[in-house]
Amino acid sequence: MYEIFKESAKIVNSTIQIMLNKYKIESQEDEINALREIFQSIALLGLWRGKFFEQAAFYGGTALRILYGLDRFSEDMDFSLLKRNKNFSLEQYCPFIEKELNSFGFSATVNIKKKTTNTQIESAFLKADTLQQLLVIKSKNITGNTLADLKIKLEVDTNPPANFDTEIKSVLLPIPFNVKVFMQDCLFAGKIHAILCRNWKSKRIKGRDLYDFVWYVARDVPVNLKHLQKRLEQTGHWNSNNALTREKVIKMLKEKFDNIDFEQAKKDVLRFVDNKDSVLIWSKEFFFDIIKKLKFA
Repeated sequence: MYEIFKESAKIVNSTIQIMLNKYKIESQEDEINALREIFQSIALLGLWRGKFFEQAAFYGGTALRILYGLDRFSEDMDFSLLKRNKNFSLEQYCPFIEKELNSFGFSATVNIKKKTTNTQIESAFLKADTLQQLLVIKSKNITGNTLADLKIKLEVDTNPPANFDTEIKSVLLPIPFNVKVFMQDCLFAGKIHAILCRNWKSKRIKGRDLYDFVWYVARDVPVNLKHLQKRLEQTGHWNSNNALTREKVIKMLKEKFDNIDFEQAKKDVLRFVDNKDSVLIWSKEFFFDIIKKLKFA
């Protein structure tokens, strides 16, 4: 099977090679992380060609990684409509993503996820045979091990919470194009909402949320308090009759950090970061201390 894929693989073009050269690749896992991020950038290009960003904006960890320089890899791609549209569907944009990936020699499918519950989130999955794509980029790290498919989930919030701001950011590779994205103070509000409200199970703690929290605080990014309040109201975690204050946010964060297994959180995030020492200090005391540095907009 390996030889069949090898014979049919296309020669990687110079643009993809330039994109690969940005990464420190020492293992197959490093190469797969780089490949996933290249797929994400090409998917954004396809969405731009389809005029997706005329009605939606990019947000979440992948937006922070690609557009604002977060130093960890991210798996999924999150978007928000600019205004509520219960009839929105991602389906019309899937062919744009597939066509764009195909134009760079990759073979992938993008399929809508059928809803089983009444939810405001529209989802699709970008899926590709990992081995085949590694051959396309002329990988030198292919082993005989079976590889799971490369999967990227795309989600669109069709009922966005109010009081957010967006900006236009330019992406230069694979070609120059523009992406509409939430501004950093709104992204930080979304991250704090995730920390406070995500239904973490004992073995599924999202250390990535905590990593991003430290990243924001270290860069003096303020929290958009009004947007955070709207997010909390929408999920039933805050009463709209009461104003959300800095003191109340800090109190809620302390309560959350007081009950986190930080060793589990470290394990979750380690495969997404190059500098493993960056999480050594994590503890309840550490997070209690950096909460004091929070700024609010």
